[in-house]
Amino acid sequence: MIQINGKVRMGENFNEEAIEALVKMAFTSREEDGCIDYAFARDLAEPNTLILFERWRDQEALQAHMASEHMAEFQKVMAENPPESREIRMYVTDDGQPLG
Repeated sequence: MIQINGKVRMGENFNEEAIEALVKMAFTSREEDGCIDYAFARDLAEPNTLILFERWRDQEALQAHMASEHMAEFQKVMAENPPESREIRMYVTDDGQPLG
């Protein structure tokens, strides 16, 4: 399994158009073959910081996602609303174990 975790600090241009693109990206990505989880969240302590969490069945599913039409559309919107910084990491992992 592939897991993507990240923090994206949005710039001053973080607006409704960017939020709509994030929501659309999450819903569309969740429908892709091989997508296990796909979510953006706001950091409660830093509202302009987004937390990214993705899980994919395998590298092939992630590559198809990166080459998708909705990813290209998303990247256009984000280019108009560029982040101040981003730190995104990919992990190859197992399914993990439930806590508790």
